[in-house]
Amino acid sequence: MYEHPLRNIIKACDRAILAKDFDSLMEHYADDAALVVKPGMIVKGKDNIRSAFISISDYFQDQLVVKQGDIQIIEGGGDALVIMESQLFYPDEQGATTEITRRATYVFRLENDRWLCTIDNSYGTSVLDAEST
Repeated sequence: MYEHPLRNIIKACDRAILAKDFDSLMEHYADDAALVVKPGMIVKGKDNIRSAFISISDYFQDQLVVKQGDIQIIEGGGDALVIMESQLFYPDEQGATTEITRRATYVFRLENDRWLCTIDNSYGTSVLDAEST
């Protein structure tokens, strides 16, 4: 059975986030990529995305765990739209583990036989529920 290469790239990104290996993580992003940090807050460019991931890791006290559920990959014109379930696990203020499931959307571009993330939106369509800034 064919497994799209983006599945392995996304798994590698999750491992890099868990290991705080932000250099390896950035290898999978295009120079002009955009990251939805939270609804209404978008950062652009690899340096800003790297800084955002460090801040996110710090915010969750280096205990954020990301796992993937169902995934659909739609390719067209050298791009791929990835729609997937992302499961986030992190400690709450009482020390218990909180779990959130999001329906994330990502866009990847094929450049020189490499898939690079151009839009990272772990919030998916729920960004429509937030007020615009």
